[in-house]
Amino acid sequence: MTSPSAPSGRPGTYIRFDGWLRGLENAFNLVAAASILLLMMLAVVQIVGRNAFNWPVPGFIDITEQAMAVFAFMGIAYCQRVGGHIRMELFLGKLSGRAMWIAEMIGIIGIWIVVAALIYGSWFHFERSWSFGDSTIDIGLPTWPSKLVIPVALSLLLLRLTLQLYGYWRLVRDPSAEPIAVPVISDVESVAKHEIEEALGDDADEASGKEGTHR
Repeated sequence: MTSPSAPSGRPGTYIRFDGWLRGLENAFNLVAAASILLLMMLAVVQIVGRNAFNWPVPGFIDITEQAMAVFAFMGIAYCQRVGGHIRMELFLGKLSGRAMWIAEMIGIIGIWIVVAALIYGSWFHFERSWSFGDSTIDIGLPTWPSKLVIPVALSLLLLRLTLQLYGYWRLVRDPSAEPIAVPVISDVESVAKHEIEEALGDDADEASGKEGTHR
């Protein structure tokens, strides 16, 4: 049974699933960014409190250790979606057409296997922490919430990798198809052009705002 396609010939189910996954990835990434902000604010309170009032934040190290899992893993699927991770574009940039899409698909298959193994291992560590009632040394925070974050975030990454695997398979079958929901290598000229267009757009918005103010 083939998936329904959009009127333009684009795979409709694939695009809808990508849209749903994007919303979830954005929410996870927002939580990761918020955890970094809150941790920075807590660090300021810790430094000021310790130096000025001799009153450090109780369990600051414990809180930091638990928060690390949040900001280190919850944005990983978002990073994979936008291609923000380190990629071997020096090699891939020399390929084109079906050869490039095959190389991309092989890379995704390798990552998929590694992530699946990591999900299994991290879930095992979560279960052990939950069963033993593991906690931090200083103020006794339970460690299972931070350990649960890892398999959940990696499961979201696995969904993204599965989606990209199908996306690259589409391109292997038909190299002339439109790349959808997969990172695309941009050359230096394209990146520079995009940055110039963004800068010009920001300048135009600022100019229109000033014009409106003068009126």
